Amino acid sequence: MKLNLLKTCLLLSSFAVFAQTQTKPQINHLDVVRIETELASDKMQGRAIFTPGIDSASAFIENEFKQIHLSTFQDLKNYRQEFNVDGKSANNVVGMILGKSKPEEFVVFSAHYDHLGMETKGKGKDKIYNGANDDASGVTAVIELASYFKALDQNERTIVFVAFTGEEIGGFGSAYFSENINPDKIVAMFNIEMIGTESKWGKDSAYITGFEKSDFGTILQENLKGTNFNFYPDPYPDQQLFYRSDNARLAAVGVPAHTISTSKMDSEANYHKLSDEVSTLDLKNMTQIITSIALSSQSIISGKTTPTRVIKLKK
Repeated sequence: MKLNLLKTCLLLSSFAVFAQTQTKPQINHLDVVRIETELASDKMQGRAIFTPGIDSASAFIENEFKQIHLSTFQDLKNYRQEFNVDGKSANNVVGMILGKSKPEEFVVFSAHYDHLGMETKGKGKDKIYNGANDDASGVTAVIELASYFKALDQNERTIVFVAFTGEEIGGFGSAYFSENINPDKIVAMFNIEMIGTESKWGKDSAYITGFEKSDFGTILQENLKGTNFNFYPDPYPDQQLFYRSDNARLAAVGVPAHTISTSKMDSEANYHKLSDEVSTLDLKNMTQIITSIALSSQSIISGKTTPTRVIKLKK
């Protein structure tokens, strides 16, 4: 009788462990393909700011946030953070997951969803700058990470997910976001920019801009021990990428705000070209990169580690 009871208990325990293993969230490759393909589709018309194309992209991202059940950010009534640029309306798309024990400490995941729009002078049939890598790949990552962390439900800190507009014409979206948030509350910012192609080191790798300016990258790599993935310092220091993307405004005021990328900036064949299409991306490797970002950020999300601050720029 006791032996049978012991066997039953062991069996139930095994089922419980199996169930936990089965229900642990993962970055879904099919969703990566679906989201990336939609954002870089012709119907988005290149996602230029102030166009119907970017309005369609915004609506798509908002719907994804809604399906994930993200909360709205601060006092926003919906996911649209609206503002004006030279009298024209524009908007970021922002959602969040409230922290369990440290709700006033923010971890930001961001990417820009605007691109270059359509060619008006060319004679070729293809006139749409689809921006599959720049930066539909980053926005795909933000949406997938939102889904992952919502399902994981273990964040002690508040996680903010934001798709910026206006990056291609001067970073207006990230500027407005940065001006309307207390930078002292932001523990870390993961800005994701062009992760659809292999880095100079090949698969399972990416680089972090401003690696030496905080211990953000060291923390991420420590969390990836036992995996094959590696984060490297930015190999293109002459291009000053740390202050060229949407992380720059917050980094300038001391936030450990870094951009993660794989783009070979000295030889990226499709950068700002009509040929930046989904067909040129390695979506399996991209899924692995997003997975690695999710794993590498978990000690920050849980409140166990806090990156050192970046030295503020002098005004």
